[in-house]
This record gives sequence, C-alpha cells and structure tokens, in this order.
Amino acid sequence: MSPEKQSLTFLHSAVLLFGGTALFAKLIGLNALDITVYRTAVAAIALCAFLLFTRQAILLKQTKDYGVALLLGMVVGLHWVTYFAGMQMAGITIGIIAFFTYPVMTVFMEPLFSKRLPHMQDVFIAMMVLLGIYLLVPEANLGNQVTLGIVTGMFSGFLFALRNILHKRFFMGYSGPQTMLYQTLVASIMLCAFVEVPLNLVSQHDLYLLLLVGVVFTATPHALFAASLAHLSAKTAGLISCLQPLYASFFAFLLLHEKITLTTLIGGSLVISGAFFETYLVNKQAKAAKL
Repeated sequence: MSPEKQSLTFLHSAVLLFGGTALFAKLIGLNALDITVYRTAVAAIALCAFLLFTRQAILLKQTKDYGVALLLGMVVGLHWVTYFAGMQMAGITIGIIAFFTYPVMTVFMEPLFSKRLPHMQDVFIAMMVLLGIYLLVPEANLGNQVTLGIVTGMFSGFLFALRNILHKRFFMGYSGPQTMLYQTLVASIMLCAFVEVPLNLVSQHDLYLLLLVGVVFTATPHALFAASLAHLSAKTAGLISCLQPLYASFFAFLLLHEKITLTTLIGGSLVISGAFFETYLVNKQAKAAKL
C-alpha cells in the first residue's frame, strides 16, 4: 500500500471512530460531565503511553506554552461536556448536526483575531446553515429538550471553533497526540471536582464503555488523524471530516434505532453541506494565498 493510500485509510478510520464517539452519550449511564471526566482521564493515560512507546516528546518546548495548554484544555473540556449533553437531550443525529455548525462559526470568529472580514459567500453559507438549524428546532422554547439540545450542541461547536483558532495561532508547533495529551489531562483535572458518580460507584458495564471510548474512540483516532497528515493535505482532512455526522447518524440508526425524519434529513443536509462548502472554500483561499 502506498503512503498516500495508507494515510487515507488512517484518516477515514479516524473520522469513523470520531463519529462513533457520539454513541456513548446514550450508551453510558452517566451524565455528560462524568462521561467527559472519565473519558479524558483514560485518553490522557493512553496518549501518554503512546508518546512514550513511540519515543515522542511529552514536555513542551517553552514555559509559556503550558499556559496555552491550560487554556486549550479548559475550552476543550467544556466543549466535550456540552457535546455529550447536547446529544443526550436532542439525540445523536440532531445533536451532532447542531455541533457541525462549527466550520461556519469559525469563519465569523477568525476576524476577531486576523482582522479579516468574511466574504459574501460565507454569509450565504451561514444563512443556509441557519435555515437548516431552523428546520431542526421543534419550537422556540428552551423548555423543549430537543431545542435545548440543539442550542447546547451549537455552543459546543462554538467552543470547538474557539479551540481550533487558539490552537492554530498559539500551539501549532506540537503533534496531535502531544496536544491532546495536555488537553485531555487538563480537562479531566478541571472537571473532576464536579463528578456526580464517584469512580467506585460506576457500574462495571459503564467502566468497560469508558475504557472503550477513552482508548479506542479518543486516543486512537487522534493518533490516526495526526499520522494521516504526513501524506495528505489539510484540505483533504477537513473535507473527509465532514463525513463524521453521516457516520454518527448511521451508527445511531443501526445500534440505537434512532429515527430520522424528513425534516431532520433536509435540515441536516443544509448544515452538513454548509460545513463541507465552508471547509472547501477556506482551504481554497489558503491555497490561493500561498501562490
């Protein structure tokens, strides 16, 4: 197998596993915060073992980078709590669609750092995504669990977009596994004081699932995703990542028997299409800027 095909296999495997992560919001009998704490703790241990086994650096290059790692860990910790909470309230399919508004959010957040205004095509895509979200919302009332789940999922997308922007500007000098080691470690430590169910009271079934989501569905896909970038462009990685909601919805339908209505299908198609086109345009503009 050529290096390019191997990298493509790594990338699709990573995105498939990322899509499967959403299932654990329903499979594990804990609240979103508890799932996040235990998941990140397991992932941090697995990532540390991976870095030691592959003889990659663990310590950061500069003292100031630890402050950035702390900030990134706090943001990603809150992102994961809201990510799982949104799916527990709205369901896997609608929850992950709401989360995937983040590529469009990124375009409108980046000017705060780069002082570069969005293009008209970005505004059009944003309107398309908002229409998709409008179709998903059952009623304009936060007392409705699905509506609250959509808002929570979108807030999770906002936090994820913020994490990506901060990482791009201040933490690009580190590998994916090394970056995620610090983020999972900080997230777990930051949130552990708020755990509702202590580890000794977690059922054996949930413990197995937490080990599974921490090692197989968190540490492994991040390592695969980082490895795939050795022979693939960021554009390819970004576009293929847009398949994540498709994988998550398929798993939810197959394993959890979640029904997908016509309205959800139309609204979801608008949101995911917006994410796909925005990712494509951003990469196209970045390529043009280098010429």
